[in-house]
Amino acid sequence: MSEIPAASPSVKYKRIVLKLSGEVLRGKSSDPIDAGVLERICEQIKDIHLLGVQICLVIGGGNIFRGLTGEKRGVDRTTGDYMGMLATVINSLALMDCLEKMGVTTRVQSAIPMNQVAEPFILRRAMRHLEKGRVVIFAAGTGNPYFSTDTTAALRASEMHAEIIMKATKVDGIYDKDPKKHSNAVKYDEISFVDALRQRLNVMDSTAFSLCLDNNVPILVFDLNEAHAIRRAVLGEKIGTLVRS
Repeated sequence: MSEIPAASPSVKYKRIVLKLSGEVLRGKSSDPIDAGVLERICEQIKDIHLLGVQICLVIGGGNIFRGLTGEKRGVDRTTGDYMGMLATVINSLALMDCLEKMGVTTRVQSAIPMNQVAEPFILRRAMRHLEKGRVVIFAAGTGNPYFSTDTTAALRASEMHAEIIMKATKVDGIYDKDPKKHSNAVKYDEISFVDALRQRLNVMDSTAFSLCLDNNVPILVFDLNEAHAIRRAVLGEKIGTLVRS
C-alpha cells in the first residue's frame, strides 16, 4: 500500500476530522451496517485521501446501540454509554476493513484499551500515522461515559490540530428551525459560534460546541448523500453550513 502524495494545491483543508453518525451505515436496510453504504462512504474517504488530505475519523455507534436510548429501557446510563462506546469500535473496524481492501492504510485507536483489535490512543503515534499518510479512526469515544462522539470529535480535532470538523449528516446544513416541520425554514450558508449559541441551534451537543468555540475549530455540517460531498467540502466548495468564529 503506497503512501499518499503531498496535498493537492486545490485542497483547502489539509487535516480534517470527519465525524460520521453510526446511523449513516444503516442506510435503508435493517442491518446495522449496510455493505453498500459502507463501501460508498469509504470510496469518498479514499477519494480525498488520494488528494493528500490527512484524515481523522470519528464515528458514532447509534446504528448498534445508543446509551441514552438504553437508559430509557432501564439500562444504567454509565453501562449504556460503555455499550455505545463498544458499538463505535465495531463500526470503526468495519470502516478500517473496507478502507484497507481499497488500498488505504488505516489505523484504529481506541480510548478503551483493547490491544487485540486496536491501538491505544496515543497522540504522538496518531500524529505520526497522519504524517505517513494513514487514515486514523478514533474509536470508543473519549473512554468516559456521559460524553458523546461529537465531544470526541471536538476533543480529537483540538488535540490533532485539525483545521476543521466535517460533520457528515443526513441534512444539508443548519436551519433557523426544523425544515421537516416548517416549510419556511431558512438555511444558513455560514454562521458564527455566538449566533448559533444565541439562537440555540442544534449543531453539536453543548460540551462539543464549547470545545470548538474555545479552541477555534470551525464546524462544517453537510449532507453525506450529496454527490462527492466530502470531496467538495475539502476543496472548499459551497456546501452545507460553516460555523466559525
